[in-house]
Amino acid sequence: GGSAMWAIMTVVVVFEYTVGGCVYKGFNRAAATVSAGAIALGVHWIAANAGHELGPFIRSGSVFLLASMATFSRFIPTVKARFDYGVTIFILTYSLVAVSGYRVESLLALAQQRVCTIGIGIFMCLCVCVLICPVWAGQELHGLTARNMDKLAGAVEACVEDYFADQADGKQQPPSAAAEGYKCVLNSKASEDSQANLARWEPGHGRFGFRHPYEQYKKVGAAMRHCAYCVEALSGCVRSEIQAPEHVKRHLADGCTTVAARCARVLGEAASSVSAMTTSWSLDFAVADMNTAVQELQSDLRELPSKLAEESPALVIDAVQLFTVTSLLIEVSTRVEGVVDAVDTLASLAGFTSADDTKPEASETETKV
Repeated sequence: GGSAMWAIMTVVVVFEYTVGGCVYKGFNRAAATVSAGAIALGVHWIAANAGHELGPFIRSGSVFLLASMATFSRFIPTVKARFDYGVTIFILTYSLVAVSGYRVESLLALAQQRVCTIGIGIFMCLCVCVLICPVWAGQELHGLTARNMDKLAGAVEACVEDYFADQADGKQQPPSAAAEGYKCVLNSKASEDSQANLARWEPGHGRFGFRHPYEQYKKVGAAMRHCAYCVEALSGCVRSEIQAPEHVKRHLADGCTTVAARCARVLGEAASSVSAMTTSWSLDFAVADMNTAVQELQSDLRELPSKLAEESPALVIDAVQLFTVTSLLIEVSTRVEGVVDAVDTLASLAGFTSADDTKPEASETETKV
């Protein structure tokens, strides 16, 4: 009964939602239990042969030293990220076994029983989590990255559309749901880091090989957040109480709307590439179109002050807020290219397949029709 409780406790503690989390906790618990039990048995044997006077000092001193070393090792970033749970189990197991008052033979039998029951519990967890209802952390991370790109694309386009939309009664309209999509990107760092760390423990499955570059997903997420911060600043300008006159906005409305649409298209193509794990020339074409639109907008922006000065010098002051929005939009396009570069690196490391192989056949069919 007492030994069976260790199996039940192991199932309760080790079982996690994802396969990576279950493997992570199972490996850490097994390694920590075996290593702590073996060291504790050795220290117990030394203390038993040292006599009744030195034995208590050896046991208590070993508990203090090993527990202190294990505790301070948790401050090492690598240990904290990968073996934090195992270090905790090591401290608990070693302290429990080292200070027990059993004889060496009885202690060895007790350790064997507990190791076996813990092994049974870990095996049951892995069978259920991997074979019956698997939820892969790598796939969750993959889907999260693609969804965040789509939301970021929608946020860029929606912010610019809201800015140049006709305002009824001169009142600022509330932001649309799509314009708030950048917040999901900014708030997903903890989830991305956790899923990337757990995905490294998972065995190869489907399109995700044994050494799939999960760390690159974190770099893609960092590039998206770098872009999302600029979108957040753009959104703040759009919601500002001080706005440029509507007739001044019209000078750059078409150029800004075009650049925003091209940025959204680039991010959408990148999201499709990540989601399908394919590469396509359409992403390169979208980036080229975006750069062309940005150059045209920059040309219009340079010419606008002189045009406004001809109409009225005061209009140049009124257009300062428009200049800020336009400059932020150009910066967003630059950071979108950073996202594309991170996606290209991911495609190279993960071995994305080409989606352009079937395009010639499709074009030939259309020509015949």
